[in-house]
Amino acid sequence: MDRIRIVGGQTLNGVIQISGAKNAALPLMIASLLTAGTLTLDNVPNLADVSMLLRILGHHGVDHSIDGRRFGAAPNASRPIHLTARDIVDTMAPYELVSKMRASFWVIAPLLARMGEAKVSLPGGCAIGTRPVDLLIMALEKLGASIEIEAGYVHAKAPKGLKGATIDFPKVTVGGTHTALMAASLAHGHTLLVNAAREPEIVDLADCLIKMGAKIKGAGQSLVEIEGVGSLNGASHRVLPDRIEAGTYAIAAAMAGGDVMLEGAEAGLLQSALDAIEQAGANVAVTNEGIRVRRNGAGIMPVDITTAPFPGFPTDLQAQFMALMTKAKGSSKITETIFENRFMHVQELARLGAHIKLDGDVALVEGVEHLQGAPVMATDLRASVSLVIAALAAEGETMVNRVYHLDRGFEHLENKLGGCGAMIERLSNPA
Repeated sequence: MDRIRIVGGQTLNGVIQISGAKNAALPLMIASLLTAGTLTLDNVPNLADVSMLLRILGHHGVDHSIDGRRFGAAPNASRPIHLTARDIVDTMAPYELVSKMRASFWVIAPLLARMGEAKVSLPGGCAIGTRPVDLLIMALEKLGASIEIEAGYVHAKAPKGLKGATIDFPKVTVGGTHTALMAASLAHGHTLLVNAAREPEIVDLADCLIKMGAKIKGAGQSLVEIEGVGSLNGASHRVLPDRIEAGTYAIAAAMAGGDVMLEGAEAGLLQSALDAIEQAGANVAVTNEGIRVRRNGAGIMPVDITTAPFPGFPTDLQAQFMALMTKAKGSSKITETIFENRFMHVQELARLGAHIKLDGDVALVEGVEHLQGAPVMATDLRASVSLVIAALAAEGETMVNRVYHLDRGFEHLENKLGGCGAMIERLSNPA
């Protein structure tokens, strides 16, 4: 199993190209099930999760092709993917596939909307909490589907098609909003989503669906209106830049010091995080090329944050920001409101010398002058990259184990950081 070795103490200077957003690419790929036409997605990141979803979609009958690498492009760079679901050959998604990636449960919406039936395995456990699918099921029931849950499978039926309805989400749910958008696009009549998620990835999906012929108004707002259509067509769409990747590298630059240009990043997608990074003492400048993050020899200032749905501070940057705060000149408070088990990185950061106390959903971080490299274990995607960030500023060598978590969400992380001066390498098949 691969490991990543980091020797800390190097400042970061250079350019990092921001990849397409994984959290946008996955629902966009699933939307290919809604049409017999070809959906072409550009700027799809080359990630383990993308490869796994291609396998899952292939199980349902989706053919795909990936364009060859352009001359001069980096190896394994983001490339266009063409997805064609001309014929749905199977409306069942088995446990052995769905259990490998929770987002694949969302195939239930387009399969049900287009075919009138879907049988999808419940996704099972998750390292960062329960992440239930009850709100997704509720949305489909509101649209007229009959739902039975038996032997670990959700069996949804709507033989006469889905019908428009008002779906009032009791709490903001990204998965529920994605599901409702896809299902309602082919439902009969008018659908109103109340308390819809506002994340940029929701807007990206809606924009793509509109190109495919859907009638959607208000995406990015709490109220979204969808007028169902009889069928959707193929389209071409470019995946938006990954705000979580951009925020991660911005935090890395603030941690290690130096001057980094995040090429292709869009500040409007992560303004709350950029505000917190500036409060911590980094200089953040928005340019035509992207976002430039600089920190000279000045220390890191403590900043309190609370995670919240967009446009608040994203939960997917909480672990990275906590790593930054371990070197702050003072105490900071980090409150996690989205997932109940998203502090598993705390014990691994402590192995590097961090001083962190947990009290329920609050982490109290007392900044230290020095972190010390050590062997650490990644527990989930965002936790693993927080260890990389801490290691950049730690003295000596840090070995990050279980890096397959990183490969799920960060495209060639060691190459991007190494290109800016970090002493980082991937070690394969250790003895």
